[in-house]
Amino acid sequence: MQLGMIGLGRMGGNMAERLRRAGHTVVGYDRDPDVTDVGSLAELVERLSAPRAVWVMVPAGEPTRATVDSLAEVLEPGDVVIDGGNSHYADDQEHAKVLAEKGLGFLDVGVSGGVWGLDNGYALMVGGSEDHVKQLKPIFDALKPEGDYGFVHAGEVGAGHFAKMVHNGIEYGMMQAYAEGWELLEASDLIKNVPETFHSWREGTVIRSWLLDLADRALDDDPDLAKLKGYAQDSGEGRWTVQSAVELAVPLPVITAALFARFASRQDDSPAMKMVAALRNQFGGHAVETQKGADSPGADVNPPA
Repeated sequence: MQLGMIGLGRMGGNMAERLRRAGHTVVGYDRDPDVTDVGSLAELVERLSAPRAVWVMVPAGEPTRATVDSLAEVLEPGDVVIDGGNSHYADDQEHAKVLAEKGLGFLDVGVSGGVWGLDNGYALMVGGSEDHVKQLKPIFDALKPEGDYGFVHAGEVGAGHFAKMVHNGIEYGMMQAYAEGWELLEASDLIKNVPETFHSWREGTVIRSWLLDLADRALDDDPDLAKLKGYAQDSGEGRWTVQSAVELAVPLPVITAALFARFASRQDDSPAMKMVAALRNQFGGHAVETQKGADSPGADVNPPA
């Protein structure tokens, strides 16, 4: 199957490569001339046979809105646009309306998998019509992990990114729990080997997970996390999760506290936030702030099979 991919950065580039490995034809467009296959969106459209499918992997907000508006001018009725970035679900609904006026389809896809998705597959949460989902199923099948898990048609337009938003909110809470546990272990005089304690939990415990594996790897690289500042950014989806909880009157004390803890990290060099920063770097290659003179750590641990 043919697919246009707009945005060939850390995620988009790896997704394009995974699709090519599966035998699909991917025509990529990026502002970076060193990685792009075509020089413009119009050229990308020319290289694809109708009905076309174009996947957008650019930052949420104005970059996505501008890309969708540009595609609405160059695509033809029957073509489909897929937003695989981290857009707000309400933006998806607006984009679908804009494209529908031109006879164009739209799917929103929440994507999880970080820097490991190329080899291990991406979890895909899809919103949109059943017909469009069926049309793109070969692409979804190539991107998802092998087996029964990693894909859901969550509902109508907006449902994919809503599901991904909640996914990331849960992630906030899990990361915060590991981080607080690490800080408490570090503060205790009884515990003489904190990294080995985390290491021991990777098998046979109810808290084992890929995030725990990544925490173990981070501690292996930097046992005291001395290279990192206790500062953690938030991607925006944590905020949207809490805002939706307020709108729907759903109590989210853990996720809300985890979000506020990240805000607190910007005021002080929080020990727990060093672990959160380390985990974000490990699973997604997210940038971290290092202490002066320290080398930036890398993410190189595979998730469990």
